[in-house]
Amino acid sequence: MADRRPPRDGVVLFDLDGTFADTAPDMAAALDKLLRRHGRAPLPFARVRPFASHGAPGLLRVGFGLTPEDPDYEPLRGEYLRIYESALVEHTAPFPGMIELIDTLEARGLPWGIVTNKSTALAEPLLERIGFLERAACLVCGDTTPRPKPHPDPLLYACDLLGVDPERGWYVGDAERDIQAGLAAGMGTLAALFGYLGPDDDPGAWGAHGMIDHPLQLLDWLAYDAASDA
Repeated sequence: MADRRPPRDGVVLFDLDGTFADTAPDMAAALDKLLRRHGRAPLPFARVRPFASHGAPGLLRVGFGLTPEDPDYEPLRGEYLRIYESALVEHTAPFPGMIELIDTLEARGLPWGIVTNKSTALAEPLLERIGFLERAACLVCGDTTPRPKPHPDPLLYACDLLGVDPERGWYVGDAERDIQAGLAAGMGTLAALFGYLGPDDDPGAWGAHGMIDHPLQLLDWLAYDAASDA
């Protein structure tokens, strides 16, 4: 009998910002407050949104033109995070279709979890306030493992926690580093086109197994994967 790849029916893992939850409105609002504090004009939301997946580094880059190497970066980063933490879930919510997707996965007995580069101090209360912390089979954050994404370590850690072979799982994300991490971990990968992609992003070049325009399209991939391995 020919050796076949096992079906990817073990776990579904999601990135958080720009994939599972639409966090950009609150992240952009915190940036606007920081800009005003420092005598700068707020930026249009459409300009800020593509940087939300990159967290504070991305937002400080678009708002102040700073990189982590700049001497002013760390003080501003700390100030930004304090502002953001104080209004973490004013407008944040799961993306349309995500609640129905999670309900369907749970009804099928398929565990799901979150693997994000967001810190535990932010990700945990955020998921709790939108009602998903207790439902997630795991939450792996940017400070859970020594190396965050694009390294595969967080995904491998999540699969190990759940006792699932990475080859039996999917990872869904809206940034190239998500796909890089998923591929390096040996997981199936789906690029979330409804997330925070910018004009320079080319998800077709990321090497993902597929792309989805809506969370519920993940179910088509689960069905296709099961059929292809039948």
